[in-house]
Amino acid sequence: MNNRDRFRHVLRFERVDRLPRFEWAIWWDQTIRRWKEEGLPQDIPEGWPGVVPTMEFFGLDPVYQHWFPVLRDTFPPMPHGQGPVSDEAGYEAIRPHLFPEIDWERAFPAWVRERHRKGDLAVWFTVDGFFWYPRRLFGIERHFYAFYDQPRLMKRINEELTAYIKQILVGIGRILEPEFMTFGEDMSYNHGPMLSQQLFDEFMAPYYNEVIPLIKAQNIVPIVDSDGDIEECIPWFTKCGVAGMLPFERQSGVDIARVRRKHPRLVMIGGFDKMTMTRGKEAMRAEFERLLPVMRQGGYIPGVDHQTPPGVSMAQYREYLSLLWEYTERGTTND
Repeated sequence: MNNRDRFRHVLRFERVDRLPRFEWAIWWDQTIRRWKEEGLPQDIPEGWPGVVPTMEFFGLDPVYQHWFPVLRDTFPPMPHGQGPVSDEAGYEAIRPHLFPEIDWERAFPAWVRERHRKGDLAVWFTVDGFFWYPRRLFGIERHFYAFYDQPRLMKRINEELTAYIKQILVGIGRILEPEFMTFGEDMSYNHGPMLSQQLFDEFMAPYYNEVIPLIKAQNIVPIVDSDGDIEECIPWFTKCGVAGMLPFERQSGVDIARVRRKHPRLVMIGGFDKMTMTRGKEAMRAEFERLLPVMRQGGYIPGVDHQTPPGVSMAQYREYLSLLWEYTERGTTND
């Protein structure tokens, strides 16, 4: 079974020879810099170009991701948490700086398409979700007020994002068939979702309902990426046809075994408590034992529940990988 086959089968609750071994979130840049002092080759590029080479250096299953940008290079730089839009006039002013022309060769270079065709490289892509994208335009605080003060503008913003996602899907359909995709949302933190189901149903669900069938029609598994405690809002997304979630951050109290009991057909990626990675091999083994029953149920790819922090040495990371190798084998059996 090749790399692509493993992803395609496990994401559909089908049998695999072993579970995929990959990192859904690229490592912190500080982590990579530390590891380069501890033996990671210096010639591996930093940032996105270095992701596949780093995976292959560690023996992970290589997976290529492209996140489609929604902001042009001319979009004005903003302080963290702030955005340029406060009303319709502000949105009209910023619209020329949104939705760049898609460079398909840059998105999926020839080497990606060829390796994907051969089956040794899995591929996924990401688009901004219908909570995340308006927040980037309004800024964090104004975004929350906008649900009440600018409802028409909120819907217009997401209607135009929907049109852009449709354009992306048409282009992807002409090039390749990714194994899965994610919506970047981050609409939950450690106390649960940051909006009510009523607001979700009015301002987000209509757009998910519009694009999810198109994604599934291309045989792509749609997954939502939201940090924090997502347990309350899982049914909101699955009602719209979303197949899975990630990353199930343990520090927010999420328990994937409890999630699986409530949602037996939910695809899950992540879930491994990254805080155990500096506590020794036995602490990491105990964490894998916690996850093992869910691995054996299918539809789950174990992995770090967010980026590996720079406090983790390369030796500790290799200990984690040795256990990942063991449990991705054990996770396919019921002995």
